Amino acid sequence: MGKISKFEIWVCRRPSGAKPGGLPGLYDSHGDETVIVRLTTDDGFEGVASVLVACGTAIPIAYLNDIIAPTVLGRDVHDREAIWQELFLINRRFGFFPLYLPGPVDVALWDIAAKEAHLPLYQYLGAYRKKIATYASSQFMPEMEDYLRQVRHYEQLGVTAYKIHPSGDWRRHIEIAEAVRDAAPNMVLMLDPALSDYTLTQAVIVGRALERLDFYWLEEPFFESFVGKYVDLARTLDISICATEANYGGPSGVAEFLRAGAADIVRADVSWKWGVTGTVKTFHLAEAFGINCELHTTLMGLTDIANLHVACAAKNSEYFELFAPHEEWTFPLKEGFAPDAHGDLHVPEGPGLGLDIDWDSVDDKTLILHEIK
Repeated sequence: MGKISKFEIWVCRRPSGAKPGGLPGLYDSHGDETVIVRLTTDDGFEGVASVLVACGTAIPIAYLNDIIAPTVLGRDVHDREAIWQELFLINRRFGFFPLYLPGPVDVALWDIAAKEAHLPLYQYLGAYRKKIATYASSQFMPEMEDYLRQVRHYEQLGVTAYKIHPSGDWRRHIEIAEAVRDAAPNMVLMLDPALSDYTLTQAVIVGRALERLDFYWLEEPFFESFVGKYVDLARTLDISICATEANYGGPSGVAEFLRAGAADIVRADVSWKWGVTGTVKTFHLAEAFGINCELHTTLMGLTDIANLHVACAAKNSEYFELFAPHEEWTFPLKEGFAPDAHGDLHVPEGPGLGLDIDWDSVDDKTLILHEIK
């Protein structure tokens, strides 16, 4: 069994255009750079993942160098649960990791373990399926026509569902929803006002409008700390309320929503829920309550494929979030990923994550390289 002998970190420029639109103020720089992590064992197996960057690389690099790498180096790759619990305790005792930081290292550990077993990750976890339906997920776009053009484009590609991240205030959110429904009468639609924090009254008004428009779910109309507001909203509306995307505490934060009856659908991903380990825990937790866990995009092609493997190892998930335009979010993969003509995304069948990394492109876009042994 291999032990982690090398921990490498690349800080890379993202390809032009590969950044989410509509983010305010300081976060306008979000996505200009990305961090790639590669772990190598003493018997030569490698695991890779991408780390989200928000407002600069100094914070994630410092945590990776000073806390996470020393915790992981020298450890057996099969000690993933012990490493996960140790990092969770470090975080609780004054580490205070950014939400997106421990997860990718856990992904790299799982990548190695599945490669050692000569299995694709979804089979190593316990395969349930080989493909999953996608929904195209918009950015925050300035004009109504941007949403209409995009939903028509993805419908033509065969994608059967579309999620709106609406711009403007809550009244405009209803207008965008109405226009998109008119443009795509046969598509499954969702609304996610992620940059907003509705009042309860506003959420009820928007939710009633979405019910009239036959939307599938309303996602995160409040900040995650307002569990009571979520309880009241879920009891008031018939439309499914989707939540827990960005709440802290990994699966334990999701448990509080489930216990309170605050959400009909929960969210997770391998970046924000502390890796494959935390995301699988969240799936099992949701399954015990009889509800779905729908995966949130990591905004990074490499770790989105880890999401795909986890989804294909679980029953209680219906969709893969395909952040649009999906062609822009594939770095550093040699080949992108796209849904088939029926809107389904197929999981890679190679060992581990089953990916080919374009290391020449990584080298070309590298700003900083750290190697820790």
